[in-house]
Amino acid sequence: MKWLGLIVTLPTTPGAVRVRTWRALKASGCGALRDGVYLLPDRAECAQVFAELAKAVREADGEATVLEFAARDAAQQQQFVALFDRSADFKAFEAELAQQRRALRSASEVAGRRTLRSLAQRFDALRSIDYFESDHGAKTAAALEALRLECEARWSPGEPTGRQQAGIARLDPAQYRARVWATRRRPWVDRLASAWLIRRFIDPSARIVWLKSIARLPKGALGFDFDGAAFTHVDGKVTFEVIAASFGLDNDDALRKIGDAVHYIDVGGAASDEAAGLEAMVRGLQAQHADDDALLAAAVSVFDSLYAGLRGAT
Repeated sequence: MKWLGLIVTLPTTPGAVRVRTWRALKASGCGALRDGVYLLPDRAECAQVFAELAKAVREADGEATVLEFAARDAAQQQQFVALFDRSADFKAFEAELAQQRRALRSASEVAGRRTLRSLAQRFDALRSIDYFESDHGAKTAAALEALRLECEARWSPGEPTGRQQAGIARLDPAQYRARVWATRRRPWVDRLASAWLIRRFIDPSARIVWLKSIARLPKGALGFDFDGAAFTHVDGKVTFEVIAASFGLDNDDALRKIGDAVHYIDVGGAASDEAAGLEAMVRGLQAQHADDDALLAAAVSVFDSLYAGLRGAT
């Protein structure tokens, strides 16, 4: 395989340039051959990182050169690959997960979800620079998911664990009209957003049933957002995203942005501009409405307004 080399000479002043460059190099996960000489695999995303860094250095009156080359032999290739060993980073992260597991047992749901999202973002950042996909990455991912599910079992009993399948089948909305749709009671953001999506775009006369126990699913009802439901978490997507994809709604930019926010609030991942405000609104609605039908009615107005605003923006 080929490699990219970045050779930089930074100006002595101002110091802020050196700090910004160092932070950018660290975030890229590059290997350091020596001071001022850095290495990344020859991949499109890595080339872009080095190109942007070189441009920033030159604009600050420094010098920067990007090279493409191959290792001279197998031994040097192994030496280069070893620079990207993330084993210690993943082990340190796993140790923090064990510590956080104890703290989360007594944390409030709001604070706990904030912690889980922070952990997920940090793990995603670490995984993004694990260029050679070590076994430690998969092990740490499993540990983080186990912690999330343990917390969800306390905060939201019945939260779906997700399933893997080969794609999401496209469905005809005409076959899903005037139906009974059922999900767990005291809905959180994914269930509220999914119920809104169903009524607004799929089944305007849908009757939503709130289940005390998923074992009591009414005969003929379409379940959503629990294990074994017709619509639930699939391949890393939350229920809202799965329903949107199932009915061909995932090409709507505004709905996709709502899906990004719902995903981030529900299971973490990439931060969304809309997520913080949406989470605060849903928390407030839950505090105001003890009745789930009243809660959904109030949430519908929130999602209608958010959708209208995003449609206008796009």
